[in-house]
Amino acid sequence: MASSSNLDAVIKKNAADLAKELEVERVLNAFKLNPYDILDLPITATESDIKKQYRKKSLMIHPDKFKHEKGLEAFDFLKKAEDQLSNRETRREIDMIMTHARTQVLKEILGSGYSTNIPDDDPRLTNLRPPLEQQVRAKGREILVEDELARRRKTKLAYANEGAEKAKAEADVAARKRKVEDQAKWEERREDRIKDWRDFSHKKSKKNKKDAHVLG
Repeated sequence: MASSSNLDAVIKKNAADLAKELEVERVLNAFKLNPYDILDLPITATESDIKKQYRKKSLMIHPDKFKHEKGLEAFDFLKKAEDQLSNRETRREIDMIMTHARTQVLKEILGSGYSTNIPDDDPRLTNLRPPLEQQVRAKGREILVEDELARRRKTKLAYANEGAEKAKAEADVAARKRKVEDQAKWEERREDRIKDWRDFSHKKSKKNKKDAHVLG
């Protein structure tokens, strides 16, 4: 009997460890730009749902509870997702994108007869393949990727403009520096120029006198 109990315990532990391992892999494979995907929640989740789900998932794969080479990374993703959805402004932005995604999906499915007020349990939506939630997430993924790429292009352009402005500023500084140095050299050679001019004038004067004497 004791042997059977031990076997049951081992099987239960192995099953629990397998579930934790699968959860780590799920989090790591989730779409990182959508915190709903990371926490495995629908966009209709309440604040209470978010907190409960985060607690459940984080306790499941917490590095202190389950040793996995990428457990800490997965745990950090969960925490970031919970932070994003707990921040009203961040969640509002994500919800706007996902609402837009749902609208786009409804338009594709129902055509001109679509309405944003149609509930998910409407008969026209309950038997979809893939399910409505999955289609909305896929469309949301497309929009989020486009937004992220646009943000990166904007950041890259800003850095490029910043670099161009910096290069121009450095060129202006270098030009002013050269101008100052050239002016300083010009001033340094003033006496030499005056002497050269005097020598030239003196030689020219002597030549003119010599020529006048020959002609006379």
